[in-house]
Amino acid sequence: MPRKPRKIKKAAPKTDYKYNSIVIARMVNDMLKQGKRSCSESICYGAMDIIKEKTKQEPMTVLDRAIKNIRPLLEVKPRRVGGATYQIPIEVKSARGIALAIRWLLTYAKARKGQPMSQRLAAEIIDASNNVGSAVKKREDTHKMAEANKAFAHYKW
Repeated sequence: MPRKPRKIKKAAPKTDYKYNSIVIARMVNDMLKQGKRSCSESICYGAMDIIKEKTKQEPMTVLDRAIKNIRPLLEVKPRRVGGATYQIPIEVKSARGIALAIRWLLTYAKARKGQPMSQRLAAEIIDASNNVGSAVKKREDTHKMAEANKAFAHYKW
């Protein structure tokens, strides 16, 4: 019998008001600092405007392509077996994959320096949609780690 009670799934997240997208709403929520939603929304929508200017494409299609390119399919989780801890590769569920993709996108956009955040975020999204950039490299590193540890996959339970 499990020691922890089952987690109850939360209701579906609300969409944002401009693009009616769950991904942008989650990006705005992840970007929040000290509850300043208006600041976070202006950064996100500013990035979408910059994407539209630079690529001459619909910004939602560019963002969806970027999320698809960043989203990991495999990740490793540590499992303690006997006295040793093994990194066990597991498949990533869709919701977690999107959450990781958004987190990595924002992390690497923040790591770029010398520009306003909306320009850094737009540049990272454009790079990810073209299958280059730091967030895509992070996904590839995660997949390499899972591939290297696939010998321990039988410890998965």
